[in-house]
Amino acid sequence: MTAADLPQIPDVDIDSDGVFKYVLIRVHAVPPSGAPAGESKEIVRGYKWAEYHADIYDKVSAEMQKKGYDCECLGGGRISHQSQDKKIHVYGYSMGYGRAQHSISTEKIKARYPDYEVTWADDGY
Repeated sequence: MTAADLPQIPDVDIDSDGVFKYVLIRVHAVPPSGAPAGESKEIVRGYKWAEYHADIYDKVSAEMQKKGYDCECLGGGRISHQSQDKKIHVYGYSMGYGRAQHSISTEKIKARYPDYEVTWADDGY
């Protein structure tokens, strides 16, 4: 995969309802050896099945590596997704990865869910 394929990776993939853990991941296009660092983008992933933030990161990074990308986890938190009320709240932090920049995550979620009220806060776990 090349940097040209980065836009094909969805910015946001989260469960449709409930409260769950999420991680903010930077995906890098791997440049040819000796070349400067490739392009990158941040993606938001959050799922109810994950007991730990690392469960999400491990699964997503393995998928991205199969496609020829490198990943780094920028932090985590929680998402409260109330689909009936069209509300998403991003908050908290990950014990293992630290707090994600919720402002970045929120902007990406707003773009994915333009008709939702999307908020964030640094407090909470």
